Amino acid sequence: MIKEKQLRFQIITKTTTYLFEVTESGHLKHYYYGSVLSEKDAENWEISNSVGWGCSVLYRQEDPSSSLHTTPLEWSGSGCGDYRESPIEVEGDWGVLTTDFRYQSHKIYSGEGPHRFLWPRAEGAEETLEICLSDPEIAMDLRLYWSVFGDVICRKALLINRGENTRYVRKLMSSCVDFAGEYRMLNLHGDWIREAHPEISSVGYSRIVNESLTGFSSNQHNPAFAVMTEQTNEWSGDAYGFNLIYSGNHYASLARSSANLTRIMQGISPANFRYELAPGESMETPDAVMTYSPEGLNGMSRNLHEFINSSLVPSYWRYRERPVLYNSWEGCMFDFNERKLLGLAREAKRMGCELFVLDDGWFGTRNDDTQGLGDYNVNLKKLPHGLTGLAERINRIGLQFGLWFEPEAVNENSDLYREHPDWVLQEPGRKPLQGRNEYLLDLRMECVRDYIVRSVSQVLDSANITYVKWDMNRHSNILGAGSMEYILGLYEVMHRIFDPRPEILLESCASGGNRFDLGMMTISPQIWASDNTDPMERLHTQKGLSYFYPQSTMGCHVSASPHMQTMRHSEMETRGNVAFFGALGYELDLDHASYENKKKIREQIKFYKKYQKVFQFGTFYRYDTDEDHEQWQVLDGDTSMVGVFRRLGSAAPGFEKFSIYALDPDQEYHVTTRSQTVNFSRVGGNINYLSPIRINPNGPLFFVVDQRLHITAATENRTHSGRALAGGFVPMPLFAGSGYDGNQRLVGDGGSELYVIEKTER
Repeated sequence: MIKEKQLRFQIITKTTTYLFEVTESGHLKHYYYGSVLSEKDAENWEISNSVGWGCSVLYRQEDPSSSLHTTPLEWSGSGCGDYRESPIEVEGDWGVLTTDFRYQSHKIYSGEGPHRFLWPRAEGAEETLEICLSDPEIAMDLRLYWSVFGDVICRKALLINRGENTRYVRKLMSSCVDFAGEYRMLNLHGDWIREAHPEISSVGYSRIVNESLTGFSSNQHNPAFAVMTEQTNEWSGDAYGFNLIYSGNHYASLARSSANLTRIMQGISPANFRYELAPGESMETPDAVMTYSPEGLNGMSRNLHEFINSSLVPSYWRYRERPVLYNSWEGCMFDFNERKLLGLAREAKRMGCELFVLDDGWFGTRNDDTQGLGDYNVNLKKLPHGLTGLAERINRIGLQFGLWFEPEAVNENSDLYREHPDWVLQEPGRKPLQGRNEYLLDLRMECVRDYIVRSVSQVLDSANITYVKWDMNRHSNILGAGSMEYILGLYEVMHRIFDPRPEILLESCASGGNRFDLGMMTISPQIWASDNTDPMERLHTQKGLSYFYPQSTMGCHVSASPHMQTMRHSEMETRGNVAFFGALGYELDLDHASYENKKKIREQIKFYKKYQKVFQFGTFYRYDTDEDHEQWQVLDGDTSMVGVFRRLGSAAPGFEKFSIYALDPDQEYHVTTRSQTVNFSRVGGNINYLSPIRINPNGPLFFVVDQRLHITAATENRTHSGRALAGGFVPMPLFAGSGYDGNQRLVGDGGSELYVIEKTER
């Protein structure tokens, strides 16, 4: 609900109030963003700077409180007394212009209003507030928008050139707001195979910037971030979440002023940015997303997850369970033929998978990553019956069929490049740079977009393809507004391909999580989180992403051990337990998997399918833990799953106690442990404490035993009230190095347990 009274605006969501007003000078003054205010509180809420501070410049000489520098604002300009960072920079013929946009009018629309917007955006807005500002001195108008989606508010800006002279936009943010007080920032940093690691920084007087300059939203600095107080934790305290519905170079900054006002702004990166606005033309920003919760970071995450699942992902896939897939890449990479693929598909079907995905290497001369990209002719030496025949055979096995593409890139050694070298993204007179032996195609060119749409569509219509993995394996080398135009071209291409085929599950990928963002999620309901499938590394990545993105959007695979990315050994049970908290898949050579691991995979998939809705769409909770532990929970109705993960084990660990929250305190719950086994190789020489005969732990008999037999870990089976579980319960003891009788939990380094908690019937 959006209310206005005497130019004071209340944006009221399910549980929050956002409050600002128009000042006498026509500027937008921010007051409050937090839990719902009463009508009286909203009318009386005030932040006044009285007579200003020190050497502040007054906007109106007759008003000693009119310093813009000491006023909490909803939007600012430059050159009028506010010395903080401006959300807008405009250049004229004589240089950078003073900007001073003041209120002209406003409208409140049901839904998103009558406007047609350029950028991807959420669907189902309840109401939208439009405020029109103007700066007559430079003949420009600015329209600001606030749209309500549950407990999320989306903001955007539209700048219009009303004058007779061309202007150049150097910077235009989607949102700008000032909060009174001191805060911390949580953002996600990383790189390839190390995506989305959380980092917490105190917001001080020097500016903190979270920015991508790679051409895409990037694995280095995800566009999402949180702002919180010093007291905030996972379960309590003020937590504000921010994000951007955009897939290109992004920018966010936070800084605290001398007046203790923290300015937060977000939008397209202004680095090297210069966008021409001819008379009558306009520039529109993508939507910035924000939410608030008094229930800590978990409450903030809940708001954002609900928004993405209900309003952002394509309508066909909203709350639709994602299939369990098998991906061929780590099983065979480029080295495969139809017989090999069909053998893997039969094994995947026996394991319980629902979808078989053929990854890279099916087209042109694509036998390695130096050639073939850009060509879409099927390699008939590998696939003599083509994709049509392969898909039919996969379907007869009982699996859906999916396919990998990398449509945005081209190899120099390809028919496409030899025919159209001018289609490469490049600056005139300068040779473009390669990454992973690739150039990017210039999606700003209509002929390039048409080629990709036509080529990919023909492939998709040639066979029964129900899934696409859309990859992109390098950064861009285009700067500024050109990057924005590239992203607009990408959105157009993807919409033209997939809007007519809504039932195809599109999983976006960019060297793993290089483009894990809300812009892609408007088209791609699932995104490959990371090329790193080591579960200990995935704890960092999936936890980081969970602050802002729901489990249903995360592609999470179980792969072989030791892992390609870390050379670390891990238990199959832990690999599965981590991957359960997302869209589950498998990516290993099933022909070489041990009997015991195949059995575990079958058990994992059977268990996951039983609780698939809980894992993919249940409310997600993180627990405050030490650096060696993680505890995650998903809750859906009467059923909850709790994963407890340990990075390092310890000797003589003693009893543990941990709590399980988010349950009805007056209800009783049955707590069981998912049955898990440990291979004999895990215990090494300790096998001789269990075996009636002495076995050499380095001998062939041990190897045979390890492949066929296992040790079953102790399991819980008890009933407690929600209140008791929140108070903490003591599970069975951990293995302490002094023997095993079936009543200890076998965890150790990289170990994990999964607790199933179900409400009992009275």
